[in-house]
Amino acid sequence: QVQLVESGGGLVQPGGSLRLSCAAPGFTLGAYAIGWFRQAPGKEREGVSCVSRGGGNTNYADAVKGRFTVSKDIANNTVYLQMNSLKPEDTALYYCAARFTGCMRTLIKEIDMLYWGKGTPVTVSS
Repeated sequence: QVQLVESGGGLVQPGGSLRLSCAAPGFTLGAYAIGWFRQAPGKEREGVSCVSRGGGNTNYADAVKGRFTVSKDIANNTVYLQMNSLKPEDTALYYCAARFTGCMRTLIKEIDMLYWGKGTPVTVSS
């Protein structure tokens, strides 16, 4: 069972930046495609971004294109989500999730993910 651990969330002002990390102690993230999802209060969870198993393909939701960047650091066994120009509507609990393949052309669907972390909260507020 792959256990994913997110970190890096917090409180930030509008226009600010955060970098989220997704780690999998004891497992090689290079063997998995990784998706980032978020769930805002009172809303359904939605896909934000993903990176393919090898790290060469990435996809983004329209709401975050141009502001968020996903990357996979295989040497450090960590996937990052760099979030810039944050908006109040980005406030949510952010999750990373894994499956063996995917993210070659589109975001990975939530239902297709095999393993999930517990999430890290992001609050964008002045």
